[in-house]
Amino acid sequence: MIDGRSITLDRKSSREAREYALRQIYKQVLERQPYEDEKQSFRQTEKDFLRGKIGVRRFLKTISFSDLYLDTFYYSTSNPKFIETCFKHFLGRSIRDSDEMRFYINILAREGIYHFITSILDSEEYRKCFGCFTVPYYRENQCHKTPNEYLENSVVQHEHFGQRGWSLPTLYWHQLGLNCDGGVCLYVGDEPSDVTYHAVSSAPPPVEKDALQDELMDLLMAL
Repeated sequence: MIDGRSITLDRKSSREAREYALRQIYKQVLERQPYEDEKQSFRQTEKDFLRGKIGVRRFLKTISFSDLYLDTFYYSTSNPKFIETCFKHFLGRSIRDSDEMRFYINILAREGIYHFITSILDSEEYRKCFGCFTVPYYRENQCHKTPNEYLENSVVQHEHFGQRGWSLPTLYWHQLGLNCDGGVCLYVGDEPSDVTYHAVSSAPPPVEKDALQDELMDLLMAL
């Protein structure tokens, strides 16, 4: 069933409907359609999905742990940027605030990628919004607590991965008064407009323990 941006399958969904949903999953999660030789680690799971043996959420777990996903979105970025990207891909929204970022940085740093991604896909929010058979999508009609939250959500959802660098999430460059459109960060407001700071293209050191501030300082030192 297709209702606006919502694509929901069931056990009676046709092959054509599942193929369409598959393309939308790749568009949402990988931000492109993968090449055939990139599907090696999840080719069988893709076949099971098209045959109706598994649902959307289970297929997402396979993709998210694949070398293709991790090579693209994890190994080349900072932990905060990866968390922001996962929220965009799987929950259809941006990180709400520093507290939420800190909570998930701790999970990622202490328990690893598997537990971090599982904590999102098994979360109550995911279950309520998408269940087991709905393809995640940008939830633009959700209630935003502040205008800034709406702005960040809109920016994150419409950027292509890497468009604004690989280290600073929009949550931080908004708070720091930076504009990172086009892959470079510029101070806005009181700072001179001709001062340019290039966005980081390589990942900083891993986060240790409960150290959101240390992580942020590492990113700033690299700018």
